[in-house]
Amino acid sequence: MLKKTVIFLYLAIVIVLGVTTFVEHYQGRSYVLQNYYGAWWFSVLWALLTAAGIAWIIRQKMRRWPIVLLHVSFIVILAGAFLTHITSKQGLIHLRYGEPTNEYYEAQTEYGMRIRHLPFTIKLNAFDVEYHSGTMAPADYKSKITIIENGQETEGTISMNNILTYRSYRLFQSSYDEDQQGSILSFNIDKWGCPVTYLGYALLFFSLLYMLVDPKGTFRRLLHSPLLKKAATVLLLLMIIPHGVIKAQPTLPKETAKEFGKLCILYNDRICPIQTFALDFTKKLYGKEHYKDFSAEQVLLGFIFWNDEWSKEPIIKIKGSELRDRLDLPKYCSPSTFFKEDMGGYIIGPYINEFYSGNQDNFHKQAVQIDDKIALLMTLHQGTLLKIFPVSTNDYTMWYAPTDKMPNTVTRQNKRFIETIFNTLYQDALSNNISHFNDVLKDIRTYQRRNSGDSLPSRTKINAELTYNKIPFATILFMFNLTMGFISLFFVTIRLSKNKGRNELLLPVLLFISFLALSTCIILRWIIKSTVPISNGYETMLLIAWFVMLISLITYFKLAKVNKLMGMIVITFGFLISGFALLVSHINQMDPQITHMMPVLNSPLLSIHVCIIMMSFALLSLTFICSIIGLLFRKIEKQLAVLSMIFLYPALTTLGIGIFTGAIWANISWGQYWSWDPKETWALITFMVYAIAVHNKTLSRLNNPRFYHTYMLIAFVTLLMTYFGVNYVLGGMHSYA
Repeated sequence: MLKKTVIFLYLAIVIVLGVTTFVEHYQGRSYVLQNYYGAWWFSVLWALLTAAGIAWIIRQKMRRWPIVLLHVSFIVILAGAFLTHITSKQGLIHLRYGEPTNEYYEAQTEYGMRIRHLPFTIKLNAFDVEYHSGTMAPADYKSKITIIENGQETEGTISMNNILTYRSYRLFQSSYDEDQQGSILSFNIDKWGCPVTYLGYALLFFSLLYMLVDPKGTFRRLLHSPLLKKAATVLLLLMIIPHGVIKAQPTLPKETAKEFGKLCILYNDRICPIQTFALDFTKKLYGKEHYKDFSAEQVLLGFIFWNDEWSKEPIIKIKGSELRDRLDLPKYCSPSTFFKEDMGGYIIGPYINEFYSGNQDNFHKQAVQIDDKIALLMTLHQGTLLKIFPVSTNDYTMWYAPTDKMPNTVTRQNKRFIETIFNTLYQDALSNNISHFNDVLKDIRTYQRRNSGDSLPSRTKINAELTYNKIPFATILFMFNLTMGFISLFFVTIRLSKNKGRNELLLPVLLFISFLALSTCIILRWIIKSTVPISNGYETMLLIAWFVMLISLITYFKLAKVNKLMGMIVITFGFLISGFALLVSHINQMDPQITHMMPVLNSPLLSIHVCIIMMSFALLSLTFICSIIGLLFRKIEKQLAVLSMIFLYPALTTLGIGIFTGAIWANISWGQYWSWDPKETWALITFMVYAIAVHNKTLSRLNNPRFYHTYMLIAFVTLLMTYFGVNYVLGGMHSYA
């Protein structure tokens, strides 16, 4: 009865957590915080599970201290969370420049915000927004304050990821007023809950890591399982094998266009080569990073200097069939197609108005997509996109387009240069004076170096970005890895059918080469951004693929000494999972653009948190492949169950450490280590669901390989929900969409 009670409460909490994230999506965050996460019954549910779990551990007479310590760590974490819930205090302090205050706003679940008073006074001396040099992308927010108590003054600075502690009050930068004359600080007091929770985290981290090295533990026994040494004899694998002259438009030679692409521009709130802008420009119009035989730079220059001719070129891709069918349009249209005097001018104009009036079906959405492309061309024609001229004043740099109004601080010589240089380029382009055009490009480059202050990227960064732009890493590697994955499956099938375990060294070597190529891609993005590339869905998918290949290679070299066939299966997994991850990163929903990281995310702890989480996702993906193959081919399902468990233990370790490292970072950044954000909640659900799979002594059915593989397939749904479902359905602070 006690065992069933524990299972019931455990599953009830998992279901409640999952349902609540969907309720939040429709009812709002404040509703679920009050009626679910903050409700008395929610706390009671956790308390009952804790009590029943303790009783079950005692009844089982659990004597192995590492296992006891692991479960105790969760009890301590829950105790810390309860202490935080009943003893902590938090609020918001609104400061205006030069106006001391001791008031703060405390959230009340029923009455909204209530004004309370601090035992001291705070005065805002200055608030500054620091920007990435030459851009309007915020790099940090800083409040300089003075705390006044009993006639004594204490000065301090608060910024993102840099808190100020005064007595028991931990002060965080939260927001600021639009006029930048005011700052909003949050504070937190948690004398008892935080230390207890951190103690629980420490116990959890230690016990999870010890679980992997414990000589008497399950994980170490799995590594020496005789099933890994037993070669399989039969595997039948079904593989599905997917059964005129063009008039050239005027533009500049590729080499000249390439040199133009090396100039820098303010684009997407960062300074980068014009080539990056040209690639995005061409891809948005045409769906590819080149058009016919024209490079992206040639396309951009074509529209700059020969707009009339290029406006007749069928370069605009219409993705949806609804718009094409209704307006009788081909898949690729010229910009001029959408301007017809006999049809009232801009032919999709009425549909754009209908869209913003509420008619947002697929047809109207596709019309808006085309309108965005037309607007891009018109903005380029107006010249406002070409912000390639830096102007530095008092150690502050801004970049301007030739049509922008220049500040009064610009010298007459520089102002004349900016206003006339494109006219010179235009005359050179029309007269085909390529030599002088190249000389003018050198003049612009010289101007940028002299007037950019410290906003111009280093030569290393520029070369890294040009190299990155040149090689479509994700496209090449997803095709290569998936192809090699299916080839590897073919080799594994042959070896199994002939009952031979011969090692194919070529495939591991090719996976290693692919791993090096992806490593190069990640390193280049790292150099370009100056931070670890982990800030969006595209980058995290690259990281998952990287970890999959790394783990597969390490596992292969461990297994190949014992069982060559199992080693080759791991290589197959490595190719397929990394290939699919890279394929996902390649689809349009993933944005590959390189952007500055938000100030709050610029923390070493975030890098550690995301890297560890991605490692766990990679390991759990490998358990998924083990389950698919195990269910298809029963002769090797036992071996694959063992292999899956070998992946599962470090996956749980990294997932647990990753989740709670993120909690520590959140507590350091804004004073709240757990906020029940949908991503946090689903990560916890994933951890809880996969943790069930290692309790095979309590749940004996998990010892049946078929049941185990089926369960692991179902568990993988929670991982998909954590990564994709939250990003593209539920939203929240952690959403990458």
